[in-house]
Amino acid sequence: MSSIFISNSPLFTENKLHLVTPITSLLLMYLQRIIPIIIFGSLTLFPLRLIAQELPINAIKKQIEQYKEEPRGPYKSINWFCKDGEVRDARDPCPEDKDDAVQHASYRDDTKLLARKHHLFFGEILASTDRTEFWDEANNHSRIKQYQLNRYLESVDNGWIQRKSQFYRGAIQIEDEQKWGVEFYQKFLPRDSRTTNQFFFLRQSLRDIPHDGDTNLAQLMRAQSKTIADAFPKFMDARIKIHGNPTIEDIVMVQEFEKKHKEKLPKKVQEDLTELQQTMAEVYAPLNVTSIKDQVLKISNNNKTKARLLQFLEAYDDTAAPEHNVPDLADILCVIRTEITDDTNGNDRLLLLDLSNSFEDVLLKKTQEWQPEDLMGLMEKIRHLSLAAAGTGLIELWEWEKIKPQLELHLTQEDLTLADLNQFLKTARGVVEWSAAMVKATYEDDVAIYTEFEPLTYAFIDDRIRSSVALDLGESVSRLGSIIAATSNIENNALNISNQSSIRGLNPGYAFGELVIIEGSPENVEIDTDKIYIFQKPPSDLKPVAGIMTVSEGNLVSHVQLLARNLGIPNAALSGDNLKALSKFDGEKVFYAVSEKGNVILKKEKDMTNAEEELFKKQERSSEKIEIPVGQIRLDVCEVLNMGNVNASDSGKLCGPKAANLGQLKSMFPKNVVDGIVIPFGIFREHMDQEMPGQNMSYWTFLNNTFSEAEIQRRADIDEKEVETFQLERLTTLRNAIEGMELSNEFVTDLKQNFQNAFGNSIGNVPVFLRSDTNMEDLKEFTGAGLNLTLFNILSEENITEGIKKVWASPYTERSFKWRQKYLLNPENVYPSILIIPSVDVEYSGVLITKGINSGNDEDLTVAFSRGAGGAVDGQSAETRLITESTDMLLAPAREEGFLRLPKTGGTTKNTTTFQNPILNQTNIQTIREIAEQIRTTIPNETGSDYKGAWDVELGFENDKLWLFQIRPFVENKRAKSSEYLQSITPVIDYTQKIDLTTKL
Repeated sequence: MSSIFISNSPLFTENKLHLVTPITSLLLMYLQRIIPIIIFGSLTLFPLRLIAQELPINAIKKQIEQYKEEPRGPYKSINWFCKDGEVRDARDPCPEDKDDAVQHASYRDDTKLLARKHHLFFGEILASTDRTEFWDEANNHSRIKQYQLNRYLESVDNGWIQRKSQFYRGAIQIEDEQKWGVEFYQKFLPRDSRTTNQFFFLRQSLRDIPHDGDTNLAQLMRAQSKTIADAFPKFMDARIKIHGNPTIEDIVMVQEFEKKHKEKLPKKVQEDLTELQQTMAEVYAPLNVTSIKDQVLKISNNNKTKARLLQFLEAYDDTAAPEHNVPDLADILCVIRTEITDDTNGNDRLLLLDLSNSFEDVLLKKTQEWQPEDLMGLMEKIRHLSLAAAGTGLIELWEWEKIKPQLELHLTQEDLTLADLNQFLKTARGVVEWSAAMVKATYEDDVAIYTEFEPLTYAFIDDRIRSSVALDLGESVSRLGSIIAATSNIENNALNISNQSSIRGLNPGYAFGELVIIEGSPENVEIDTDKIYIFQKPPSDLKPVAGIMTVSEGNLVSHVQLLARNLGIPNAALSGDNLKALSKFDGEKVFYAVSEKGNVILKKEKDMTNAEEELFKKQERSSEKIEIPVGQIRLDVCEVLNMGNVNASDSGKLCGPKAANLGQLKSMFPKNVVDGIVIPFGIFREHMDQEMPGQNMSYWTFLNNTFSEAEIQRRADIDEKEVETFQLERLTTLRNAIEGMELSNEFVTDLKQNFQNAFGNSIGNVPVFLRSDTNMEDLKEFTGAGLNLTLFNILSEENITEGIKKVWASPYTERSFKWRQKYLLNPENVYPSILIIPSVDVEYSGVLITKGINSGNDEDLTVAFSRGAGGAVDGQSAETRLITESTDMLLAPAREEGFLRLPKTGGTTKNTTTFQNPILNQTNIQTIREIAEQIRTTIPNETGSDYKGAWDVELGFENDKLWLFQIRPFVENKRAKSSEYLQSITPVIDYTQKIDLTTKL
């Protein structure tokens, strides 16, 4: 676990300060879901090396194109690099320590400028690079990852920036690069924590950084096939096969292709085909036991793993059936991982990691040869490939131990119930998703940056996933899914694409609209409320949409998931391959439905049935919307309140439900809830009754006139888009005016006094959260999660007073307005109060739902936690568990490297972590069980509420102490659950049905 500090790059001779801080407030977690968050005077989740200055994308693009055309590419000249740091001309060798001097290219000035100014390293030569700087711990090892990206781009784009400079004689001396690589790993591998915590990353880096055992033949094979297909399009089918389902038979396929098209093949393509066949021969060559044994013998004699490896090689028979070899290979991979730090030095660990990569390469070939004949065989293949995923670092060892029993359900059994088979499938599908998420978590920040100026980079993550056991594991799981779907009648109907069993519904609903596929970053995409979106990853501030699908389900309790569930927006998860297959339908009008059981329908408009068309006949604006009562609001209360003096009965009267419910929690759980103060509705309205500058009317009158005029336009049959544009323009004017309004002296004085009374110190000395708390959120019918602003860990008086106005203005943003407009009859009557509470230093935070979201069992609990503050609420890949009275099931591990902490000085720091340990411990889990039981029984008794549904609770842990930050009803869409149409497409399933495991495939 690390945080940001000053880094130094001697190679490029410029220091760079990375200013960031930690986030430690649980509140943050709540806040980040409930409200978009702003932090005054700090830098948060931006890639660290870009803090100093934003990237000049267009200039970098031009620079890349220039490098491609330059004979020397990113380099200036050939020089000698002496041991004492002196750089000499190529014809003027170092006078002393000649054996320690190296000769290679020096960088152009603009190449060095990119490194100094933007921490971008192009065409990096390792031989003279400082090894500690290259490890680049301050930037989460970005420099190593960039080196890997450079190598990848060179392989898929004809040398990329080295298109011509790859032939620049003397620029790179491979012997010096390999020597440097060996010494680099020998320097950094001896520390146990590095080897265990960064196991996956280190194995991956060995495939790119030159050293004695480096190889990445699989990537080379794919790159060569792409080059051929680009030059000779008829090779595209072969390229797709090699890319998606490589087998040894591909060698014959390529040979036959060459014979068939020999007369038409350009000379360069013929040469490329010859090179491809040579690479394929190496890829599919049998395991060279003698060569591997020589490598094992170099390991220290006192290392116990050495004997295990020699025993494995002695027994290994490459000609044996793959169903025997794959389990043995998976097992030895796990042996290496679990024992790599036992009695080993840096060189031993380098040898073991290289051996691990070699064994994985063999396993990838053997698993393609393993074609199970029956259900038992398929489940066994999935089990052993899941073990291999643990052995290669795609999932953590603790994760494997947690799911191992669920993947052994079939052992010693002749048949299984459909329920047990479905559980096996869910677990196996999880391994595939967690594996892909490990690759994404490791590389996505650097890939995102490079993709801005070189779009080819985007495919790097996919290439790494396809180079791993995740490829065949995913295919095997998809095959099992198809078998189970056919047996249980849960079949998807998604535009006739292949591998539809990878698609699964998350919450029910139906929609009609234009299909939009977003394969890259969604952050700058204009979102239309009437369209259906398929995202690789949804934007953090998603506006309302007709329907949504995402690659993997993310976490179940992010505000995007909760809003979709609340509004009956159909929501499903799909695979990356599914997304690519659906991309050809981008822009077409489609019907989309998700049933209660999770089967998915996606069809073209012309294929809709009469019943489906009937669902979308024009309805009145008021249809299925609710009206928030405003008659009970107490606008006469214009003093700052102590949170301890409000309770649930004040919700919607004095203040919003956040403050009211937290005040109620404070009375019930005084040791688990912080103190706070509340700025009630009355103070907001008092300020809104002032004259609005330049409008000759009050802020409040301006607001109401905006909505009145909109209704007049609707009655005049003006297009709804035009009406919405009018409203948004007016609301922008209002929002800017509110942010600039003067606060009354009486209010500021009252605020300071109550701040001192509640927090024991004057304003400006206690970092706090300002949480928007309107009368239109956390309701039984509408959650409103994440719609308005929260400011967290702000310290100075000026930032707090300015922040109050920003929070008041936040309900009038486009996103907040559109979500309310979609569900509420009177969205104009929004009243914001503000809850002010001190920051809390938590190690991890998250969300508790007092029911099993996936299981549907009201007695179960669903929890999602991430490290630091703001956990699990903003779409992070959080550690998600289903907790029962006596067990807890891992639904998904965390896959988010970055997390925030809150220092006492205000602002935030971004920290990074790895995943080798779970977030929640057993003490935490038992504490969660106990607090959930108290909430279920205490709240109805204390409040006299007739609400009988589940609760949505935001909480966190500090030194194993639980802190509560918010509670609200867990809202699901009743229309979606009771829809006759959705019931009609929901199959009736007998989960007690027995399935014979000897069933032929």
